[in-house]
Amino acid sequence: MSEKIDQIVEDLKTLTLLEASELVSKIEETFGVDASAAAGGGVVMAAAGPAEEVEEKTEFNVMLDEVPADKKIAVLKVVRGLTGLGLKEAKELVESAPKQVQEGVAKDAAEDAQKQIEAAGGKASLT
Repeated sequence: MSEKIDQIVEDLKTLTLLEASELVSKIEETFGVDASAAAGGGVVMAAAGPAEEVEEKTEFNVMLDEVPADKKIAVLKVVRGLTGLGLKEAKELVESAPKQVQEGVAKDAAEDAQKQIEAAGGKASLT
């Protein structure tokens, strides 16, 4: 392959999945093609290569998935501590589960928040 092609391939390897998706959309728009219609086994294999090199996720969202009625007050206290919300806002958040409690937090902080919610009796997940 030419040096130019090699450089393009190396640049593609550094793209995140979101950036790769945006690139496909832009190529479809620019050249008037549909990548899904032409997708074959080779395209799937090519997509799998860069995906293996995607960096580990560093920011997480903490989701409050479920709150049993008998544990609502304990979970409410934890949510207030995690978010700094007032009583009314925290109560609304807890009662509207599933709902996002924290956004874009580090892995350790997200796991800690999840453990606190689960210790209080609620169910939480990281996204």
